[in-house]
Amino acid sequence: MPRPHGAHTGQALACCTVTPPAAPPTLLARLTVAPALLAVAWLVVGLPLLLAGSFTIGPALLLFPPVAALLLAVCWRGSVRVPASPVVSRFAWWPLTGVLLVTAVFLAVQWEFASEQIIVRRDPATYAQFTAWLNTHGSLPISPSLWAFGGPDPALRFDSPGFYADADGTIVPQFMAGLPLLLAFGGWIGGLPALLAMPPLLGAGAVLTFGGLTARLVGPLWAPVGAAAFALCWPVMFVSRSTYSEAAALVLLLGGLCLLHDVRDVPDGRGRAFLGGLALGLVVLVRIDGLRDILPVVVFAGVLFARRRDAGVPLAAGLLLGAGGGLLEGYLLSGPYLSYLRGSLVPLLAVTGATVLGTVLMAVLWRWKPESFRRGGDWMARGRLPDVAAVLTVLLMVAFAVRPYVQTVRRVPANAEDRFNSDYIAFLQKSVGLPVDGTRQYTELSLHWVSWYVGVPALILATFGAALLLRRILRRESPEWVLPYAVIALTTVATLLRPGITPDHPWASRRLVSIVIPGVILFAVWLLAWATRRVRRTGYGRAVTFLFALTGSVALAVPVALSSAGLVFKPVDQGEAAAVRALCRQFGEGATVLIVERVTADRFSPVIRNTCNIPTARVDGATPTDVQRVADRILSIGRRPVVLGAAASDVAPYGTPIQVVDLHTRQDGHALQSRPRSTWSLTIPAWMSQIPPK
Repeated sequence: MPRPHGAHTGQALACCTVTPPAAPPTLLARLTVAPALLAVAWLVVGLPLLLAGSFTIGPALLLFPPVAALLLAVCWRGSVRVPASPVVSRFAWWPLTGVLLVTAVFLAVQWEFASEQIIVRRDPATYAQFTAWLNTHGSLPISPSLWAFGGPDPALRFDSPGFYADADGTIVPQFMAGLPLLLAFGGWIGGLPALLAMPPLLGAGAVLTFGGLTARLVGPLWAPVGAAAFALCWPVMFVSRSTYSEAAALVLLLGGLCLLHDVRDVPDGRGRAFLGGLALGLVVLVRIDGLRDILPVVVFAGVLFARRRDAGVPLAAGLLLGAGGGLLEGYLLSGPYLSYLRGSLVPLLAVTGATVLGTVLMAVLWRWKPESFRRGGDWMARGRLPDVAAVLTVLLMVAFAVRPYVQTVRRVPANAEDRFNSDYIAFLQKSVGLPVDGTRQYTELSLHWVSWYVGVPALILATFGAALLLRRILRRESPEWVLPYAVIALTTVATLLRPGITPDHPWASRRLVSIVIPGVILFAVWLLAWATRRVRRTGYGRAVTFLFALTGSVALAVPVALSSAGLVFKPVDQGEAAAVRALCRQFGEGATVLIVERVTADRFSPVIRNTCNIPTARVDGATPTDVQRVADRILSIGRRPVVLGAAASDVAPYGTPIQVVDLHTRQDGHALQSRPRSTWSLTIPAWMSQIPPK
């Protein structure tokens, strides 16, 4: 791709074949793509093994090191172009040292306060139990172990939140397999504690990679500022303390953008282009809605091909391979989950198909009539369109800001899932003292959600930064921003229009982590850097320029830190791992578990089946006669029927009650019209009894 015209040297941190620079910038560029490359290597190894039903520790750990070494060698080959500015040379170690320090502190804090959410209530425990099954069995779907119940019986059910009962009688976990594949590495290495340590590692990888992207797009001196603002943001901490998919998706997305930036001006960048496309495509394996996030990459690959750039075809090939692998896994192993998402997934697939076809048509026409496209670009760059686009960007953000005053978003329940969500929202409204209206979605507050976590100064800086950047892109002044800007802008607007998540916080903040918050911080830091350069060019000395940059950085970071301060050092979901280990020991050998109470069945069915590795079924809709019939069949094959419930009265009809779980801990708070400021108490009880033989 052509070298940017008029781009500031601080924006250049791409790989090229120039004289090798000082070690710190080279190390920064290489280290900040390492998390994505390692994740890609593990997924490239793990996905085929999972599809073959052989995702076991031996083959995975045997294949991973050479694949990872190959990927790192491809992307670390060559040198890095860095600024020749004396300011940068004087502080050559500042970008690398600053980013690594921010990453290390983030990792230490997250590790210390990591969640132990493995008892199923929401997504993190579902992912943890999905991983637990993979660690011990290495294949999908999950077997209900009907033999342990004496065969099928109409009283037995094997579904639970996050786990579907398929038509063939097997159990299919909700969600895509990308995150469980990554978490399985920790589970194999160090059991449950190491599995729960993987989210902080993934989050730290995202912070490191974001620092690298900031260095590439804004300038090396600003990399620690961007990394610090990103690391201080509570939603980033939130998703990297529990087993959420967003941290893994961030590593792949940010790393892919870094790799594609590094292809610029490289004579032989096809390998990096392929790996950048592969990293971006594999986002789909982690989150199916990642298809939307990578649509601009499809168009970008088409533009490169149309302009006869060497990176176009390998980028498209990597993107196709990664996204195709994710879709294949979804179709073969996550079918019920994709069926549940059919209402939103089918339109997304249609848009994706239309984007691919439109890109192919555009590339063909461009190669046939290149002069027409060149003249169109020249006309756009010289005309008033860049100015109009910048103004419209600001007006769009203003529209999102005033949206709550002109719109109230509601959704009338149309199915069982909608009714459950409506009842849950009504429960939360009653709990926090709001008027009860379960149809409220609070979507109109989406931009205000962003301001809760990054602060108003960052939002204002980002708005004007996005407007000015769009103007520069359309005037061909910042070509290195074309792809990152398109990815950020498309996903941010789509997310703000329709977050598509239950609107209690911090839960709903997950939707902002993948693109919106990184984009806001990146735009804000870019505007600070741009303004600092303008101050310097007007003739002010280095001291004044430094003071301006420092003041702007503090104004950006302090509101972010203040919004997180009340929750950073408040651990949640502690004690769950110990409670589950004690529960597993209580059952002993030869047990078959029957859960007779609904909430206990929702919470513990996957835990006992996947972590304790004990056959489990729910019979919460059955009569005592049905339970006894199933118990007799279990006894007839020489196993011990164990009954589990939430209270002693649930299990007393079947034997002597014994309390096996009495967990008192804290959970994330719930807020609907403000950012969360506290945690809530949580009590999880469980009682068991054993049905004796007659």
